[in-house]
Amino acid sequence: MPVIAFQGQPGAYSDLACRQARPGWTTLPCSSFAAAIEAVHDGRADEALLACENSLAGRVPDIHSLLPEAGLHIVGEHFQRVEHCLLSVPGTEISDIRRLHTHPVALGQVRKLIRELNLEVVPEFDTAGAAELVAKWGRKEDAAIASSLAGELNGLTVLRRNVEDAAHNTTRFYRVAPVPNFPDVSRDDTLTTLLMRVGNTAGALYAALGGFSRHGINMTRIESYMLNGSFTATQFLMDVEGHPEQPALAAALKELEQSSDNLKILGAYPRSLARSGT
Repeated sequence: MPVIAFQGQPGAYSDLACRQARPGWTTLPCSSFAAAIEAVHDGRADEALLACENSLAGRVPDIHSLLPEAGLHIVGEHFQRVEHCLLSVPGTEISDIRRLHTHPVALGQVRKLIRELNLEVVPEFDTAGAAELVAKWGRKEDAAIASSLAGELNGLTVLRRNVEDAAHNTTRFYRVAPVPNFPDVSRDDTLTTLLMRVGNTAGALYAALGGFSRHGINMTRIESYMLNGSFTATQFLMDVEGHPEQPALAAALKELEQSSDNLKILGAYPRSLARSGT
């Protein structure tokens, strides 16, 4: 059975995302993003699913620092709705709950529930880990915010579903593998992820990106971040529409090579069908 690695514990939202992105595959929980990447390198996993951005929290910084040196290739993307559930031990009534356990980010996404029930909040290291703790304690006074999968794996009852404040809370993932798997060049639904550096001079970024405009290439994402603590050496990660071998994007990349440094193609892959609903 193929294996897909993720960062988190069994029942984490990344675990749920893996099961939906790769139905039938075995999921491999890892302690960190670096550990998930290493699992692919050492053959314990065929692919890894790495969170890269969230519609509420923004980018996932660890991925931007790890991807350039990971030695893996992006072969797909996956969008996962974050649907928080209020979980408790069987037999609990909502009026029994006094304390709410979950990851700090999740706590910030269920403020209405916290106010409504007047709960004491207890930050935990992980949503799935919070569910595991609540199951271990077996106390009606303690509840967790986590996925329905975390509740199922830990024998907890779902008291309420979709308790998140924002219905659009969605996480995007890169699916990575040891070898690239470019779509057929004739496809019109390809995304390409690029990495580049530009000099710290006036107009450098404008010059580097101008080719995309001239050749009609749409950019869906761009992120900048510092290198090695320097305030002048900046690296950019971009998602653009098109296949590297299609004439328009090939011409834009040729121009980009002339005005940037260390240009890398991290992957070309089909756009997720979920994009139309995000």
